[in-house]
Amino acid sequence: MSKVVLITGASRGIGRATAHLAGARGWTVGINYHHNEPAADETAAEVGRAGGRARVLHGDVASEADVIAMFDALESAYGRIDALVNNAGIVAPSMPVADMSAERLKRVFDVNVYGAFLCAREAARRMSKDRGGDGGVIVNVSSAAARLGSPNEYVDYASSKGAIDTMTIGLAKELGPQGIRVNAVRPGLIDTDIHASGGRPDRAAVLGVQTPLGRAGTAEEVAETIVWLLSDAASYVTGAILDVAGGR
Repeated sequence: MSKVVLITGASRGIGRATAHLAGARGWTVGINYHHNEPAADETAAEVGRAGGRARVLHGDVASEADVIAMFDALESAYGRIDALVNNAGIVAPSMPVADMSAERLKRVFDVNVYGAFLCAREAARRMSKDRGGDGGVIVNVSSAAARLGSPNEYVDYASSKGAIDTMTIGLAKELGPQGIRVNAVRPGLIDTDIHASGGRPDRAAVLGVQTPLGRAGTAEEVAETIVWLLSDAASYVTGAILDVAGGR
């Protein structure tokens, strides 16, 4: 059956690659973006060319009103939501914790933790069997930083992803009886533009050679894991946190 999947932060990087692969499966994809509408529109076009359907959804995941509106729009258009990819996330410039401003910390946690929780909550409300739903799947995008800590770089980002790991474990146990599987992927050094956001556009390439596999990963390699977790092929997988990190 064709799935209806909402992907947050789908205008770039891992979200965009996941949207494209979901389209190739013939799925319907809700493409959430916050800032870059042209990139979201191009992602939607890619989904269409791959064989799926797409709907572009503007919204800041750190805004409850935006999150509810996004879910409402997708559900209204297609009658249901089968899956959520909790992918939207940000990183701020590399620095030690002692130099981080309160504004920076708040924004990182607002998007990466609060936003992810809001989206997971809405998915749970709409997919839980005891609330009239048919079950579904949530895949949270964490990071290898959650277990590495990112000292002197992004301890705030790493900590936000640690929260995502814990949410995944708890939600999997809470929502399993409701027919909802919850898993996470932990990408490592992936060649996306998030590194430029942190002020080090070459970070993945430079550090990737130090991994056991000797290179950075691609957004498409992470997307393959996400789409597998979304698919019926992973029907007995829940509460899992899968590293896609080249052995790092």
